Amino acid sequence: MPDDESQGELAALRARVATLESEAAKRPPPRHRLRAFLSALLIVIGCVLAPLGIVAAWTADIVGDTDRYVATVAPLASNPDVQAAAANRVTGAVMEHLDLPALLEGVAPEDRPLLQKGLGKLGNGLEGAVRSFVHDKAQDVVASDAFATIWTGANRTIHTALVRALTGSDEGAVEIKNDSVTVDLAPVIEQVKTRLVDSGLTVAAKIPEIHTDFTVLRSDDIGRVKTGFRLLEIVGLWLPVIAVILAAVGVLLAAHRRRSLVAAALGFAAAALILGIALTVFRTVYLNALPDTVSQPAAGAVYDALIRLLRTAVRTVVVLGVLLALAAWLSGPGRRATVVRRLWHSGIAATRATADHAGLRTGPVGPFVGRHRAWITWILVAAAVLAFVLWPHPTGWVVLGLALALLFALAVAEFIAEDAEVAESRATVGGRPPGSV
Repeated sequence: MPDDESQGELAALRARVATLESEAAKRPPPRHRLRAFLSALLIVIGCVLAPLGIVAAWTADIVGDTDRYVATVAPLASNPDVQAAAANRVTGAVMEHLDLPALLEGVAPEDRPLLQKGLGKLGNGLEGAVRSFVHDKAQDVVASDAFATIWTGANRTIHTALVRALTGSDEGAVEIKNDSVTVDLAPVIEQVKTRLVDSGLTVAAKIPEIHTDFTVLRSDDIGRVKTGFRLLEIVGLWLPVIAVILAAVGVLLAAHRRRSLVAAALGFAAAALILGIALTVFRTVYLNALPDTVSQPAAGAVYDALIRLLRTAVRTVVVLGVLLALAAWLSGPGRRATVVRRLWHSGIAATRATADHAGLRTGPVGPFVGRHRAWITWILVAAAVLAFVLWPHPTGWVVLGLALALLFALAVAEFIAEDAEVAESRATVGGRPPGSV
């Protein structure tokens, strides 16, 4: 028989083997570790591509669609800061080509000192007085409905011309001159001059035709912008789809899919939130980098209008990510999620019991819904997803509204659903068979 020392060594060896087997059982096999790595990698790539996809889709929407761009910037015509900046720009253009001595040609020589003295009350000297008068009339013009028409037409022309330049077709008002994309704003200035004359500033009729080249792109950016625009036309709307597909594949590869879905959804929401913060920070940097000759309030209003849809997309992704993560968590086996589901079912059951006592019956509909409850649930979810996909430019409120509508539909289905056994027993109790007393 073995001695006590051998028995102790054997017991220690068995304990060691048991420990190693336990650790080996807890450690995932190499293939599972590879799948976990690929899953995490795909989800991370999807989250990184999410904000890029949002920006790409927004850029394709704004740059590639003239009507969408015009609809975005059209409200700026009634913005006070934009109107003030436009009035200053018109005043400067008029004063640069206004012949001040021509103002005195039609006045008798003996009355000219009196006229100069009267105009001098409006400013420091003749030029200051005329500038103040021109500015008042320009402010009246930009505050009228005519300015909205001028603003919309000018932006449509500029956007159409810019797209032509970016796609390589240099026809129309835009041209590449000295390695720069420029737009001739002469038609816009002519319309503004006509409105000024109609408003009483008759001296503006003597202003010659002004051709102003507005530089859209610098020479060192044209090549990169053209290449980026062509690339954007190809992947602009597909990039967010690719990001979602990568994250979905990562979730399917994960061992704990529900947990991975929660992480992916929150990752998308966090990435979109970071983009929203970056837009706010960039706004301050952008405005501070503008020269002193540019009106910062007007530039800020234009910036806010252009990225309004981008901010809407950011809010939509954040709300969608949070709701998707919440739905995945509530459907899980966690203790808190189970408590929430029990409260949900208990509330609906109590409401149905009250309706039963009141004499409300669902007839054959209840057993039918009860038998096909799973299919009905998936159909309702698919309908909500389809509504979101087909909704033109959904917002965060649209996502929240669809989620509440889906929740209400699921509650109605749960309220109507009835097991066949329960329906049969209710019919037996409520309706007595023939011949019974």
